[in-house]
Amino acid sequence: MSEYRYSVGADTTTVVLSRATVAELLDADAGHAAAALLVADRNTIELCRDYAGPRIVLPAGEDAKQWSSIAAIVELALTEGVSRDGRMIGVGGGAVCDVAAFAASIYMRGISLTLVPTTLLAMVDAAFGGKTGINFHGYKNMVGTFYPAARLLVAPSALHSLPPREFQSGMAEVIKSAMLGDAELFDFLEREHAAVVQRRVDALHTIVQRSLAVKAAVVERDFTELGIRAWLNLGHTFGHALESVAGFGRYTHGEAVAWGMACALDLGVALGITEPDYAARARMLIERYGFVLQVEGIEVDALLQAMQHDKKVRSGTLRFVLQRGLTQTELAPVAERTVRAVLRARIR
Repeated sequence: MSEYRYSVGADTTTVVLSRATVAELLDADAGHAAAALLVADRNTIELCRDYAGPRIVLPAGEDAKQWSSIAAIVELALTEGVSRDGRMIGVGGGAVCDVAAFAASIYMRGISLTLVPTTLLAMVDAAFGGKTGINFHGYKNMVGTFYPAARLLVAPSALHSLPPREFQSGMAEVIKSAMLGDAELFDFLEREHAAVVQRRVDALHTIVQRSLAVKAAVVERDFTELGIRAWLNLGHTFGHALESVAGFGRYTHGEAVAWGMACALDLGVALGITEPDYAARARMLIERYGFVLQVEGIEVDALLQAMQHDKKVRSGTLRFVLQRGLTQTELAPVAERTVRAVLRARIR
């Protein structure tokens, strides 16, 4: 077991990376607060069978990210007498982590939060960094707060039972992390493809630990996304628009982000910002992990309209995270006509 401590705003998040099971981590962590409410979904509740405290089970996936889930959690916390010195424990993928963290941030103006991510996407991205949120009026993460977990319990052993499509979804965020801040991880993903897709234990620990380190290096410098934290949204302006227009669930978050990263690379090349050889290398890596970089049946105008709700828009101008080369990232305003041309090329 390894422990890492990261500064997240004015707080500290302790990350426990362990070869134990989720149940074993929960049992070992039981003494960290007076009373706790566990939040899981219909899939992850099976990992918490030995948990003796109050619990709530949410729908799986994006269906959980709505006001009714927050209300149900808060109501149960009140009924069970969870006080200011208690905590919320979220066990699940990105949706559960987002919802549990949001509920913890507003219940009694904030109680302690422990997150136990059970998907690759949640382990390397969603559970760390303090962003919470629910979807609203069909748009991704429109309502939320910044509220970092006090403890993050990571058991990569949980990934062995993850459905292939969900594991692949998380790989988009791993690849993004490598592109943003870890050339050695990028090389590892190219060189050790077989070990990663076969989910070998050492490979899983490597990609989780290194991806978390990339995100931590950014979040420690810019907790509330006033500057470089926006870089973590590489591919997400395109990807979130695709999720919204296609309807949540048609594409996994990782599938949408992978497509979005391809669009961002295309956009950078079109603007003369991204080195063509690097763009080709990065696209090749994304495709090697099974992502399809063309989508079907999506209207360009609908995507552009959805992008106007992106949190990086300033005075009506779209801004995109682009790269000059590996680990060389910037944020740039881009004219709509250029974005439109890139989108047309990525839609069948």
